[in-house]
Amino acid sequence: MATDVLVFDTTLRDGEQAPGFSLRVPEKLALARRLEALGVDIIEAGFPIASVDDAESVRRIAQEVQGPTIAALARCTPADIECAGKAIAPARKGRIHTFIATSDLHLERKLRISREQCLETAARAVAQARQFTDDVQFSAEDATRSDMPYLTSVIEAVIAAGATTINLPDTVGYSTPDEIRDYFQAIIAAVRGSEKVIFSTHCHDDLGLAVANSIAALHGGARQVECTINGIGERAGNAALEELVMITRVRADRAPFTMRIEARELFGVSQLLTELTGEAVQANKAIVGRNAFAHESGIHQDGMLKDRRTYEIMSPDSVGVPKTTLVLGKHSGRHAVAQKCEALGYAFSKRELDQVYRQMIALADTQKHVSDEELAAIAAQVKAEYANTATPVGYGHGV
Repeated sequence: MATDVLVFDTTLRDGEQAPGFSLRVPEKLALARRLEALGVDIIEAGFPIASVDDAESVRRIAQEVQGPTIAALARCTPADIECAGKAIAPARKGRIHTFIATSDLHLERKLRISREQCLETAARAVAQARQFTDDVQFSAEDATRSDMPYLTSVIEAVIAAGATTINLPDTVGYSTPDEIRDYFQAIIAAVRGSEKVIFSTHCHDDLGLAVANSIAALHGGARQVECTINGIGERAGNAALEELVMITRVRADRAPFTMRIEARELFGVSQLLTELTGEAVQANKAIVGRNAFAHESGIHQDGMLKDRRTYEIMSPDSVGVPKTTLVLGKHSGRHAVAQKCEALGYAFSKRELDQVYRQMIALADTQKHVSDEELAAIAAQVKAEYANTATPVGYGHGV
């Protein structure tokens, strides 16, 4: 039986912090509305103390986007929490997400405080946040590199102070899937009162393992996954929401988790994000990249024309992509050329098709891909050359 998992989208906070991805208030609001249509459970709308615009964007989203829970980030300081509380005040469902680092490296080198000071600060911050909302999330920054007995004591303290969600981030993308699954299992087993809260996972992609680690954390007992559209975020980015969702749809046998996401909205929201930021998605990006449902190899094209399941494990329309694309290039086969010609309104004999194919390959050798317009020009030229030959016999046999 599948287990329900909450989707915490942080595109507008962690994602927007990445260089080149800054958004203005109207753009954040437009994206938040698409995230609502997508069906995410929580939208982390921003970091209100960071700037006047960030505070205003959180307030506007809290006021106008009433479906998901609207979260605001805050450090474990009174000013941050007060600012976050005011920003989410208009929300039908508001959350304060407060955080502090718990690894000795961060405590000693960055914060310059003791373990005891960190624990007391975290508990006070959660108690203050509860004055604004009953929904308080605590994150232990750099959790996966923290001393486990100490981290356990911090988690118990913030639960006692009123935290309802405990996020254990792999802040620098250091963990491996087997490690993070064991880690969540051990923490949940060790923490007194763990049954009262939801444990959350937030993985970064520094080693390319953010999605794999997130799925492993769910197997370890996490019931909220933090992610971003297109996997954007600090450094190498976050776990990609679209990949997490489709893993649970395509491989429910290995990832038996249910997410309340309308998958057909995935491509549209990905496209909106690239439009707003001006940052393109890599061509081979899973699910939403332009090559995710494109085929140039002749062997693959032949299989696709016979049965798309030979080379596609999900359909384009399942994620909102308009259609599969057969790309004509130097690796393409005659079947794909024939199919493209037919779509353009041309019927050829085998001899004519051979000529079209040779000319298409010659052109592809010089410019990577051949467009429909260029193929049509080749087809018209070949038709003209064979105008006085016998009536075409079709190209189904022997192609």
